[in-house]
Amino acid sequence: MAAYLADVLNLFFRWFHVIAGVAWIGASFYFVWLDLSLREPPEWKKKKGIKGDLWSIHGGGFYEVAKYQLGPEEMPKTLHWFKWEAYTTWLTGFALLSVIYYWGAEQYLIDSQKISLSQIQAIGLSLACLLGGMVVYEALVRSPLRYQPKVFGAVLFVLLAFSAWGFGELFSDRAAYLHVGALIGTIMAGNVMLGIMPAQRELVRAVTAGEQPNPLHAEFAKARSTHNNYLTLPLIFIMLSNHYPMTYGHEHAWLVLAVIGGLMAFVRHYFNLKHQDNHQPWILVAGFIGMIAVVFWLTPKPVAVDASAPVIPDEQGMMLVATHCQSCHTAEPTQAGFVAPPAGLVMETKAQVAAQKARMIPALQTNYMPLGNMTGMSEGERETLIQWLGQMP
Repeated sequence: MAAYLADVLNLFFRWFHVIAGVAWIGASFYFVWLDLSLREPPEWKKKKGIKGDLWSIHGGGFYEVAKYQLGPEEMPKTLHWFKWEAYTTWLTGFALLSVIYYWGAEQYLIDSQKISLSQIQAIGLSLACLLGGMVVYEALVRSPLRYQPKVFGAVLFVLLAFSAWGFGELFSDRAAYLHVGALIGTIMAGNVMLGIMPAQRELVRAVTAGEQPNPLHAEFAKARSTHNNYLTLPLIFIMLSNHYPMTYGHEHAWLVLAVIGGLMAFVRHYFNLKHQDNHQPWILVAGFIGMIAVVFWLTPKPVAVDASAPVIPDEQGMMLVATHCQSCHTAEPTQAGFVAPPAGLVMETKAQVAAQKARMIPALQTNYMPLGNMTGMSEGERETLIQWLGQMP
């Protein structure tokens, strides 16, 4: 019953998280595009305090959008705020982290081959790292470094790459990537709660009181919004990466993530420039070439079957499968937390194993399986099982 409840919660929060994330990312992309696409307004609009405007067409109608330099002459009766998309995305993401990686810590969070941790220790370490990373970011963004965007971006990139390495030393490979994503998501939600919303509330207060708004608040909020914009594509990649062990299971997984994340942010930069009529197609070309290089880098090495080596008996191969695979991959799993075989893969007979060897070999090569190495598979056993699978016709 507990495993079924975990699956239900996993499904609900994942579904809710994706919906909220689509709403947040869509709003973020739209407003960054809007801000960068504004053009100089006519003189009569300038006299009203309008900084820029644009026209667009969508859904069968024309839209005129204008942005004030600081604030309108008087506060409108209806003012739309954008915050719950961000908060809901973070809350559902944390709920998903709790259901999968905290509740199922032994399967997904802890890798006993790296460091021996109890469930409580692993969860505490996870929370401490996420909180600590958020504190470091807040210290940086409130420092004079924020006035140097390129330097700030470089420092943040190095810190996130270091966090990817650190998480990889503490947690399972899959959990390491997820924690980098959780840290980025926490930073982004923190930007909304701790920076953007306070600045917007101050702007509203000043306009309502008939005061001249302080432009520094608006500039600080815009800087945080820009940070979120560049972090979005790397975060989306991390959300999808748990399906692809050739990334997080690589021997240099942290570097793989750093390279892909950097390329994604670089591609995002192309679109931000394009919105300002600054077309730099070489950025897309460089990003494409970079990703092709990553694909070749991640290509798993084919299993080389040594013809002179003794043939591994089927009994020995199936014994390894029984010891390290069948607790999950049977019609009725005995491993706590599973009510059905993961991905529907059943490995009870040699024929079933042979049918899945193309999927099993990469999973074993990248240390994706067994999950969190719960069964304590040794490197020798891993190599033997891979060799046996490679011998199969």
